[in-house]
Amino acid sequence: MTITRPAWHSPLIRMLLAGVLTLAPLGAACAWQQSGTQPVIRPVPPSVRFQQDAQQQQVRDELQKSQLQQQLRQSVSDNAKRPSANDARARRQLDQADQAQRDRDRAQQQDLLDRERAAADLPRVVPQALPAPKQNGG
Repeated sequence: MTITRPAWHSPLIRMLLAGVLTLAPLGAACAWQQSGTQPVIRPVPPSVRFQQDAQQQQVRDELQKSQLQQQLRQSVSDNAKRPSANDARARRQLDQADQAQRDRDRAQQQDLLDRERAAADLPRVVPQALPAPKQNGG
């Protein structure tokens, strides 16, 4: 009686199976890519682009102004702390007031950025079907 190996163990079959499994994702990706829909990006009209640029510049200006105000307040606060450097209670109150002001500033800046992001009108990508390829009948 002869014992034969099952067909699964043949090196040729294993190699072919490995090749099919390796190339299957690539074939699926190519088929999906040629499915007929391509995104279309519409250009932004110059007037809309100008408006967006102006809004972004305004936000940058407001953020810069806010940062300068924070620096000024910090220097005023530092000067106010000098006379009471030895009074722990007064220093603690000034530190708490500084922290509260920083929290308000941070919230104000975050609100400004959030409103700008919400108002941004970005160009839309609209998928459109490509026309069917023409076939020559002859």
